Amino acid sequence: MADPSQQRCVNGSRRRICLAGLVVAALLAGAGCSPVDPEAVAPDTGTPNVGSASASAPDTGSASTSGSPPVQLSPAVTAQLDAAVGQVMQKANVPGVIVGLSIPGNGTYTKAFGVADRSSNTPMTTDLNMRIGSVTKTFTVTALLRLVDAGKVGLDDPVGKYVSGVPGGDRISLRQLADMRSGLYPYSSDQDFVNALIGNPARSFTPQELLAYSFRHPVAFEPGSQYQYSNTNTILLGMVVEKAAGQPLQDYLQQQVFVPAGLQRTVFPTDASFPDPHAHGYTNQTPAGSSADATDWNPSWAWAAGAVISNLTDMQHWAALLATGSLLNPGTQTQRLQTLPTGYPNTGYGLGLFTDNGWVGHNGSIPGYQSLVLYLPSARASLVVLSNTDANYQGSENSTLFGEEITRIVTPGNVYSLPAMPTVTTSPSASGASAPPSASQSSSGSPTGSPSGPPTGSPSGPPSGPAGTSASSSAVPPSAVPSGVPSVTSPFASVTGLPGAGAS
Repeated sequence: MADPSQQRCVNGSRRRICLAGLVVAALLAGAGCSPVDPEAVAPDTGTPNVGSASASAPDTGSASTSGSPPVQLSPAVTAQLDAAVGQVMQKANVPGVIVGLSIPGNGTYTKAFGVADRSSNTPMTTDLNMRIGSVTKTFTVTALLRLVDAGKVGLDDPVGKYVSGVPGGDRISLRQLADMRSGLYPYSSDQDFVNALIGNPARSFTPQELLAYSFRHPVAFEPGSQYQYSNTNTILLGMVVEKAAGQPLQDYLQQQVFVPAGLQRTVFPTDASFPDPHAHGYTNQTPAGSSADATDWNPSWAWAAGAVISNLTDMQHWAALLATGSLLNPGTQTQRLQTLPTGYPNTGYGLGLFTDNGWVGHNGSIPGYQSLVLYLPSARASLVVLSNTDANYQGSENSTLFGEEITRIVTPGNVYSLPAMPTVTTSPSASGASAPPSASQSSSGSPTGSPSGPPTGSPSGPPSGPAGTSASSSAVPPSAVPSGVPSVTSPFASVTGLPGAGAS
C-alpha cells in the first residue's frame, strides 16, 4: 500500500536487501534497493517486441478533465513513450515489461519490451500471463462488496462475527479491514515468517498460519484511527468471503467477479501452477540477495492479498470496471471511492483501491513481478504496466517509475507519483519483535527484515498463539495501543501495493 505500497531498504549485516510489498497496496507499493545483480542479463531497451501505438477514432462522448487534458498519442508522443520506458528498464534493470495505455479520442499504446525469459532471451509479448500481486486486493474486496449488495454481510459488521481469534475482533469492522485502518500487524513483516518463506519458497501456507504470525504482535492503534497497509487485513477479508458465501474464495471469485467482469484469463491459483503462456519472473529477495527465478514460487503466502494471475487485456478491462463500479450497486461504489488520507501526498485509500492525482486503481508486487492498474475518470483513460521483476530502484518500485514517466508525457495534469520510501535499519536476525508501522510509515506488506543468509532456528510452522484461540476486545485495550511506532518492512512487502503497503 505496495502495495499504498511501501518501499524501503533494510541494511543487513552482510547485504542490503530490497523490501517491497504486495500495496495498494499496497497502493504506495514501495521499492527496495538491493544492489543490481552484475550477472543479470541487461534488458533490451531497443525497439519494442510487439504491439502498436496508433491514434484511434475520436470518442463522441465527453469526459471532464482535471488539469491539462491528455495529449494525442501521435507518432512523436509514441517515440517519447518508447524512450521513457526504455530508460526506466535500463536504470532499474527490468528484464521485460508490458504497457497498455488507452485514452478514448486520443489513441492507444500497447507494447511489450525486453525479454520474458533471460535464459533463452525469449521476447516479451503483450499476451503473456503475469502474477499481479496486490492488485489481487481489488478482487477480494469486490467479492466482499458483492456480498454486501446481496445482503449477506455488512461493511460495519465486526470481523469477529465471521472469524474467531482476531485480536480486538469485536471492534474491527470489515470496512476498516478493507480501507487498511484495523491496526492489525502485517504478518508479512514478521521475521519468522520471512525466514520461513525465503528458506522455502515452495512452501504452502494456510490463511490460519499467516494470521498466526500477525496475531502474536500487538495491535498498533485503535481501529479506524490511522492508516496502515497490512496484508493481514485482506487475508481476513478472504476468510469472511468464504464464510459468508459458503464456498472457497477461488470459486466465489470465479463465479461472482471474474466471469461477470468478462475476465477470461484471470485466475486465483491454489498452488504454484502458472497458466501458459507466461513470463518468467526475477527477484533478488533471496537468502544471499542474488537474483533468482521466482516464476514457480508458491503464492499461497499472499493468498487473498496477492495470489491472482492475469494478463494485459483483462487488466485494461478491469481498470475501468474497478473505478466505475459496474459490478456493484451505485451506493456501494460511492462508499468504495470515499478514500481517506494515507500520509502520502495526493494519495488516498478507499475500499481495496487507491486514488493518486486523479488516477484510481492499485499497484502490486510479488517476488518476480510488479503491476500497476490505473483508470483516470476525467479522461476515461486506462494504464496497465506489468513487469517481470520486483527489483526496485532508489526506493521506488519499477512499476511506479514506469507509471510516473508515462503519465508525465500523456496526462501532464494528472501525473501518477508515489514517493520513494526512506531506508530503515534493522537486524536481519531479529525475530518476531519488529514494531508495526504507523499511519505515516506504513508497511509494504511483504516480510520485513529478510535474513542475510539461510534461516537458522526458524520455526517450521507458524507461531503458536492467538490464531486458533478466541480473543475479545479486552485483549487489546485502547490504552495499550501504541500511537507512533516506527515502521519496519520486509523483502516481500511489495506484495501489498503502495509504498509502504504493497505485498502481493
